[in-house]
Amino acid sequence: MSEQAREAELVEQKTARRSPTLLCVDDERNILNALKQLFRTEKYKVVIAESGAEGLEILESQPVDVVISDMRMPEMDGAEFLEQVANRWPHTMRVLLTGYADIESTIAAVNKGKIYQYVSKPWNDEDIKLVIRRSLEVKFLEQERLRLERLTKKQNEELLHLNENLEKLVEARTSEVQQTADMLDLAYEELKQSYAVAVEVFADLLELREGIGSGHSRRVAEYARLTAKELGMEEHDLQDVYFAALLHDIGKITLPDAILSRPYLSLPEKEQKKMEEHSLIGERVLLALEPLQTAARMIRYHHERYDGGGYPDGLAEEAIPVGARILAVVSDYDALRLGTLAEGMFTEEEARGYIEKNSETRYDPRIVEAFLTAVEPQGEVDESGEIRLVTKDLKEGMVLSRDLVHFDGMLLLRAGYEVKPAVIQKLLEFEQEAERSYTLYIVRQ
Repeated sequence: MSEQAREAELVEQKTARRSPTLLCVDDERNILNALKQLFRTEKYKVVIAESGAEGLEILESQPVDVVISDMRMPEMDGAEFLEQVANRWPHTMRVLLTGYADIESTIAAVNKGKIYQYVSKPWNDEDIKLVIRRSLEVKFLEQERLRLERLTKKQNEELLHLNENLEKLVEARTSEVQQTADMLDLAYEELKQSYAVAVEVFADLLELREGIGSGHSRRVAEYARLTAKELGMEEHDLQDVYFAALLHDIGKITLPDAILSRPYLSLPEKEQKKMEEHSLIGERVLLALEPLQTAARMIRYHHERYDGGGYPDGLAEEAIPVGARILAVVSDYDALRLGTLAEGMFTEEEARGYIEKNSETRYDPRIVEAFLTAVEPQGEVDESGEIRLVTKDLKEGMVLSRDLVHFDGMLLLRAGYEVKPAVIQKLLEFEQEAERSYTLYIVRQ
């Protein structure tokens, strides 16, 4: 199948509910007739206007997807007409037909009318068809992006509401596993066109089941991202590691609260065995999501030990996927800090010491070195120009380079936020309440 045929098929799929409407504007009747004849075989509704004023009247009366306008017209030329279209109907794609040899006039028209593309007259029929198909695809992709943003915003609001009313929600739940699974299925069905957004939604839902480990998945994902970056991993591999880290505990949605609420090492052997099933369950949950197959494999093996003494398959050293070896280090580090791995919450220094002590037995020494370097002390500037700080070192006017997420996984501040004194004070109060500290990433001024 040719590239043009594939693009035509894609446009046809996108416009299955409504035929796209094209508005052709030219003061020459023969040009309008030629355009109507050209698009006769396409599944478009073609509307014509013999002047810019008539074109504006049509736009006021019905939705139009693409406007094709001649440049040279009396009273109102194409540049002025398309400038008004851009200002009043910004989501309508704009294409300019020009017979001018004067490139400066064409450039001015492109700038004023925010034109998607211009086509020289006389045109090639296949070329102009391709321009229209691509302009429609751009329009529909933008519509889909806006739809997903609205959907994500709505789901985030719902999740925020669930977090605020979590105690009431827990009391009312009679079938935790089924409800969580249904929500995951619904989220995936709604967001299957954008699996990256779906992963974020799954991670938010997982926060509802983390109990005393609330916020664990988000922190592990950030540690994993930093460690993978320190190792020099390619961007697509880094993304797989990040997604696996966000969802590494998704298999725990099947476990009862009685198991989740106690440190792993304090559980009886039978309940430890039950806990150990979560990595296999996590892999199965993601089995149907083709883009997450690599992440699912990392999740299966993230409790393997470097010396071969882990589970579920007893793999050792390089036989364990590198992403799983990263997860083993960063997940255990945060679990030690939370008190979900061993009795009591380890200090940052104690947790680092535990990781170093178990290098070459539980953990890959190369991963341990990269992790410890990646989470080195505050104030360090990395190659991207970021500065890592703690809250007490924040100054008014600093700009966040990354989102700031609370310990329970809730988004507090977006990347790009300019820090204000009142916000610094509030963050310090949050830290005091939680008896923990934030790590913030600031744009280097």
